[in-house]
Order: sequence, then structure tokens, then C-alpha cells
Amino acid sequence: MAGAGAGRGVGRGGVHGGAPRVRRRAVCFPGSARCASPLSGRVIEIGAGNGLDFARCPATVSEVVAIEPERLLRPSAVNAAFRADVPVDVVPGAAEALPVKSEAFDAAVVSLVLCSVRDLRRSLAEIRRVLRPGGTLRFFEHGVGGGRVTRVTQRVADATVWPLRLGGCHSARDPIGLMRDAGLEVGPYRHLVVPPAGPRVPSSHHVLGAARRPELSGPEGGGGGAEDPAGR
Repeated sequence: MAGAGAGRGVGRGGVHGGAPRVRRRAVCFPGSARCASPLSGRVIEIGAGNGLDFARCPATVSEVVAIEPERLLRPSAVNAAFRADVPVDVVPGAAEALPVKSEAFDAAVVSLVLCSVRDLRRSLAEIRRVLRPGGTLRFFEHGVGGGRVTRVTQRVADATVWPLRLGGCHSARDPIGLMRDAGLEVGPYRHLVVPPAGPRVPSSHHVLGAARRPELSGPEGGGGGAEDPAGR
């Protein structure tokens, strides 16, 4: 499942390149060749948007809880849930305080959401909380990347107009490093430049992959994880 994110807990309206949050990418359910393996069991999607990807949910998923903070988008997500082949429950909520029980999900999905949550560390701690030990986080996010000039540009953009113009989006966050700090084992993952050709913007550098809550709970469980050798 995919989502685009921006501000009020998870998001605040518009995202990358001025596009509204209803723009979606199929990156985490097997409608995408880039998906590492099919999801299964109970899945929580954070920042479900208009629910476009509910139709791509594989039969191996028993239930989806779709968290969507945007009041204007939830009706579209509810309509999409009715048409899905698996049970989907669309729920209002914020990434920093997920309205679900601990260790209740086999997998979580975030896509273009972590750039704009108000408190990224708290949001990742919440994702870890709701995953069962051994549960996986599928992610497609943009963040810090490129060379020195690009990183300086990202920091300047974040300190000035970028979040104001793009719904709370931040271009210089480090999702991989912060996932590790949250106690998740990251990997495999790979770097992508989106779009692959043409001029680069602060949000061009993306990471696509998976992370895992360790089987043994506790801060010692967080770890490294391998980066895809094809990553740039």
C-alpha cells in the first residue's frame, strides 16, 4: 500500500512538488515489482490517503487498519475500503499516537509520510510498539541524500520555505538512521532518485525497503541491516 504524507499528526494537506496528498504510488503491495515480498496477516497503513492501494492488497493479508488524519480524504478511503477484497477499517488518528493496541500487527506500511509527521522519533516508536516481535515495516520515503551541496540545500530549504509551501514536508530527515534509533532492524533497502532523470529537487532522494522489529524486545534489539548493493 502506498501513501503520501503531510502534517496534522501524519499530514497537513499537500506534498512533494505541490501535489495534493491524493497522489499515490504503489510501492508496498504486490502491484509493484519493487515490493520485496507479499505482505500477510494484519497490516496497519499510516497515512492511507484516498485508499487507492486497497485494491492491490493481496489475499495473504487478513485485515488492514488504515490510519488517515485528513478529514477530507477519509471519505474517499472509506469508499475504496468497501471495494477492497480484504477487510479494511479506515480510522482517524495520528502517527505519534496510533489508536491501536501494542503488538497487534504483522506489518506496517508508510509511504511518503515520515517526511511530514510532526515528531518523527515518536512516530517510529509508535510503529515499533504496534508491530509484533518479528513484524515488518515496509517503507518508501524521501530524505537526506546526495552530495554536500544537495544536503546543504535540503537543510536550507527545510529552514525556510519548503515545509511552509509543501504541507509540513521536510527534505533533510534521515528515515534510515531514525528507524535504527527506534530499535528497528533495517534492511534490505535501496536508494532511488525520483524522477530518475531531469533536474533534482530537495525531495528527489528516496529509500525503498523494509525494517523489522526484533524478535527480542528492548533497546538492544535495534540494529544495522544491509543496504542493497545496487543502491546509490
